[in-house]
Amino acid sequence: MLFGQSVFQSVLERLKTQDETVEDDAEAPAAHRVASLSTGFAFDVMEGVSVASQRIGEAYFDNLEHEAAAGRVEKPGPLLPPEPVMPDHLTRTAPQEVAAELAISATDTPLTLGEKRRAFARANHPDGVALPFRDNATKRMMLANLLIDEALRRLR
Repeated sequence: MLFGQSVFQSVLERLKTQDETVEDDAEAPAAHRVASLSTGFAFDVMEGVSVASQRIGEAYFDNLEHEAAAGRVEKPGPLLPPEPVMPDHLTRTAPQEVAAELAISATDTPLTLGEKRRAFARANHPDGVALPFRDNATKRMMLANLLIDEALRRLR
């Protein structure tokens, strides 16, 4: 009991005082904003707030149009990704070149051949290169797999 009241009565009193403060706040116009954010989530278009004026992140570009009209600034164009450059190792698609990279020898074991296959795949797998170079990567992987499979057959 708080000050001669039961807990239930004290909660009712607190709710009454909160309702009175809510009624006082209801007379003030509702600001559809969240504290600490620079823009609101809902806009009151009826009172003259336009959606365009609330685009804080694009305000810079809106001002650029006015400056460009005055001849002071050019509006930046879209940034294009640079053209991919083919790595040197993907140009070597001859069987002799791939065999030289793998360096398969008579002392290799199935374990070492498996390691060579994985290492070669990490550097040359078609999924890991740019789209224009996938044909070369596929050829290199096919040749490497054939060479390693042949070496494994000879070990048995």
